[in-house]
Amino acid sequence: MKSPVEKKPVRLVVTGGGTGGHLFPGIAVAEAIMAERSGGKVLFIGTDRQIDNQVLGQRPFMTASLKCQGLKGKSLSAILLALVQLPLALFKAGMILRGFKPDLVLGVGGYVTGPVVLAAKLLGIPTCIHEQNSVPGLANKMVGKFVDRIFLSIPGSEGFFPAGRALLTGNPVRREILASNDQPPEKKGPILLVMGGSQGAHRLNVLVAAGLSGVKQELPDGFLVIHQTGRQDEQLVKDQYETAGIKAEVAPFLSDMAAVYRRVDLVVSRAGATSLAEICVLGKPSILIPYPYAADNHQEHNAMMVADRGGAIMRRESELESTVLVADILKIINDPEEMRRMGEKAREVSFPGAAELIVKECLALAGQ
Repeated sequence: MKSPVEKKPVRLVVTGGGTGGHLFPGIAVAEAIMAERSGGKVLFIGTDRQIDNQVLGQRPFMTASLKCQGLKGKSLSAILLALVQLPLALFKAGMILRGFKPDLVLGVGGYVTGPVVLAAKLLGIPTCIHEQNSVPGLANKMVGKFVDRIFLSIPGSEGFFPAGRALLTGNPVRREILASNDQPPEKKGPILLVMGGSQGAHRLNVLVAAGLSGVKQELPDGFLVIHQTGRQDEQLVKDQYETAGIKAEVAPFLSDMAAVYRRVDLVVSRAGATSLAEICVLGKPSILIPYPYAADNHQEHNAMMVADRGGAIMRRESELESTVLVADILKIINDPEEMRRMGEKAREVSFPGAAELIVKECLALAGQ
């Protein structure tokens, strides 16, 4: 009888950050690879922004940060500063990689990805990237020209990358979020979740809070709104709900999203790729309001993928009034059958096995 082959621990570098949308897919892959290979080590190389520290500080990973800036949409002076910082960031990235000795480097987007992935390539370390959106960001477009493998979340985005290197995997979702599917809902009445991404969204906050306040008498019994506002609008939104007599849980940032998702019936959200992946894999109906200034309008492309299949309603912010948004909310939340149908359609476009597929490909790249 053959003895089982011992699986070698993996040393993985994940690089990216600046937003939850970049961090959370990287965390999902890191968790999956550590579950697959016990004794492995993960190093996140990100930015020094608060969101990176807040999210990664709760995880059992090593961390490092680089000082660098993006180029797209910046002033001439900001571009010149970024160009000055780039070789320094590349040098520091090389030093970090030499010290950690990774088997593989995975970029998940954001300007910090560029120097780390380039340094890995120069050192002969296998490299890959994950692109969350339908239209890739500048950093991933650039490093996508030379990395060994490119993982995609949304069909159709392979045209932005060299032929033969891209693989449609979906957007990996954290293990605790996926586990929400196996647990009973924790609620008593209809619950609406409002979130504008990890930084909040002022226009979305105003539309929902003002709109719901205007239809207090039409809200169903037991109605509750859970509203992630970002720091700037927390008190404004909280005061509006209190004045209107609407039961609400308002917070600048929701850290335990698994617990939140278990409770909610309907989601009003921006259309960032990571939030969208979570909403769909859990089968939550949604009203999506894409951020209108996202690079290459990628959030609208993200939202249309779900809305075209009946899993969501998409509303452009430029065309939206609070009365229209609230009418959508009331129509869906008062129709359990419609909520169920939309949830099923949303689930049909999800990729619950994305993290495991990416891990399989990563291990192959690392020769394991």
